[in-house]
Amino acid sequence: MSNPNKAKGTAWESAVVEYLRTHGHRHAERRALSGNTDKGDVTGMPGVVIECKNERTTTLATYMDEVAVEMTNADAPIGVAAVKRRNRPAADAYVVMTLAQFAHLLSEDES
Repeated sequence: MSNPNKAKGTAWESAVVEYLRTHGHRHAERRALSGNTDKGDVTGMPGVVIECKNERTTTLATYMDEVAVEMTNADAPIGVAAVKRRNRPAADAYVVMTLAQFAHLLSEDES
């Protein structure tokens, strides 16, 4: 892979998938690129879009705007950005979502 940023992103996506698989989500896998109909980076959990980010500068608003588009493309009610923490393992990543989605998850858990 000649593009170092693409290689860094691919490695992060693979780490997220591996973490999810070893923690009960055995169908998690990297999603093939789909251009302007992007549905996120990780698939295998119905109704969930995961956009993986491994960047020097964290831009949460941009990430969440991207996730919103991907949720629409995937017709998914839940979307998150899995943001890598520098020099930390996948387990220590930030998972970012909107408060509305978080409240929805909490209400689902109470039923």
